[in-house]
Amino acid sequence: ISSFQVYIIQVSVGSHQWVVKHRYSDFHDLHEKLVSEKKIDKNLLPPKKIIGKNSKSLVEKRQKELEVYLQTLLLKFPITAPKVLSHFLHFHLYVS
Repeated sequence: ISSFQVYIIQVSVGSHQWVVKHRYSDFHDLHEKLVSEKKIDKNLLPPKKIIGKNSKSLVEKRQKELEVYLQTLLLKFPITAPKVLSHFLHFHLYVS
């Protein structure tokens, strides 16, 4: 039986706020694309943890780290986010 954690991240852009839900593997896929296409620092994404990955304290810590990761990306692309990031953050649903 495989279990996985979904991280619920609040996104804020200007006066818009919404929530996105993604697994760590989704963040990893996004990061790989940004590293290859936009030359993002490959160490920006918090590392994958294997042992105790579903412990409450680790989940909370990683959630905070992933929020910081997304905020950092948004600061890096203040005018136009790359398409892959826009899709990941569901911009098409919230920002007109």
